[in-house]
Amino acid sequence: MTEARFALAQINTTVGDLGGNREKILRAAAAARGRADAIIFPELAVSGYPPEDLLLRGDFLRACERSLAQIKKAARGIDVIVGHPLLEGEKVYNALSLLRGGKTRALYRKRCLPNYAVFDEKRYFHAGNEACVAEIKGLRAGFCICEDIWRDDAARESAKRGADLLVCINASPFHNEQMFAREEGVVRKKARRHKLPVIYLNQVGGQDELVFDGSSLAVNAGGEVAARLPAFEEAIQVAVFRRGAFECAAPAERPEGAELIYRALVAGVRDYIRKNNFRGVALGLSGGVDSAVTLAIAADAIGAKRVLAVMMPSRHTAAMSIEDARAQAAAFGARFEKISIEPLYRAALRQLAPLFAGRAPGTAEENLQARCRGMLLMALSNKFGYMLLNTGNKSEMAVGYATLYGDMAGGFSALKDVPKEMVYQLARYRNRAAGREIIPRRVIERAPSAELAPNQKDEDTLPPYAALDPILEAFVRDDRAAEEIIADGFDADSVHRVVKMVAANEYKRRQSPPGVRVTSRAFGKDRRYPITSRFFRG
Repeated sequence: MTEARFALAQINTTVGDLGGNREKILRAAAAARGRADAIIFPELAVSGYPPEDLLLRGDFLRACERSLAQIKKAARGIDVIVGHPLLEGEKVYNALSLLRGGKTRALYRKRCLPNYAVFDEKRYFHAGNEACVAEIKGLRAGFCICEDIWRDDAARESAKRGADLLVCINASPFHNEQMFAREEGVVRKKARRHKLPVIYLNQVGGQDELVFDGSSLAVNAGGEVAARLPAFEEAIQVAVFRRGAFECAAPAERPEGAELIYRALVAGVRDYIRKNNFRGVALGLSGGVDSAVTLAIAADAIGAKRVLAVMMPSRHTAAMSIEDARAQAAAFGARFEKISIEPLYRAALRQLAPLFAGRAPGTAEENLQARCRGMLLMALSNKFGYMLLNTGNKSEMAVGYATLYGDMAGGFSALKDVPKEMVYQLARYRNRAAGREIIPRRVIERAPSAELAPNQKDEDTLPPYAALDPILEAFVRDDRAAEEIIADGFDADSVHRVVKMVAANEYKRRQSPPGVRVTSRAFGKDRRYPITSRFFRG
């Protein structure tokens, strides 16, 4: 059987940066020329993924056509397999082209259009209806795009048409269960079932809430992983296909547990900052574990010198909070500033005193402190061109334990999809990775508090996070009814209270900043509930 060399180009594209994406594709093709017979790029690499409503614009689609034509003309001496939008008449397709010698040698239109979770492809694309098998260096390659391989038609029909291997290009977003499910439950399974070697080429990098892990694969017909590209890194690797099997360098390790989540968060934060041209980030460093982990992620994403950490104490801030915040900023080498909110807070209380007269202090006064902090942080963001990085976690956002226009302020959120218990795991992981307490131990061990009232603890308002997070997972991720959750042994009063809090705070979540998606059910694209609804409120 003929030998062929395939370059797997796991690249990080940017939606709408047609020139930048094109140059990245052409540079990779030039680098692989002479080492490989064909180079494979991700799904919609020409446009970036997901382009969303840009696909409804004729000018965008025509610009994609021109960019593809330039790639076709410039990429000589190597076959290029690349994903792009395709406009045919009034229909738009998610397509793959095999380019060779300035011409299109094969064209495949994606057949299975996902329309669940974060996917809206039926809003934009028409489905193709034909398999595609084409010759590459004397081999017959079958093609498919992302969701196609999760079904059986593409692999089965390619095998029936005599394909020697299957090439699948992808923009498969990361979540904490996806990497394993994709490799074990789909790619290796399809290879074994149809006795067909598979190249699974995945996008890498962050795009708004989504982060793509790469982790591209070359899998032999028996399901053995011959190549695995590194997670969350751009990479190009050549896989030699000889005598019906791939010969490659040793597969990269697959990260697991807290390391996997942490690396996803760093990648998502880094690309949001980089692709939106922010000079750096500012964040409120409270001395608590959420802001501590957020600082760690920011420092690892863009370098501590581009991070401004601001401690904003009030009359209720414990001395240890200030000490720990200062120590952590110093451990990372981030700039640290302390600005008391007391003068602002007192001035606001004086202005409100006539209207508040005769009413006992309560939530309004507590939230006013958070809003003073939000105002200061946004002023710093405006003045220095630093994006405000929000520090709230998923558990808090689920039940509305956050202040609109206060600690909910920000351009992006590192922990928006990270439950509180996972935040603690991330903190411990980062210390293990550093080999020292880069996040002070008492930040991790002390009882969480918003420090907006004397001796305040989160558990004064919420169930303990160890109980809250499983209830939220069952209700938010799994869509289970309160009665089903109670039947699993959870306290009935806690379950009903949590369900009502989640339902009542949809309006807050609609106004929260975007954040990195790392679970299978994030707030935002994944979960779309009406703000006005009485279904869960009783």
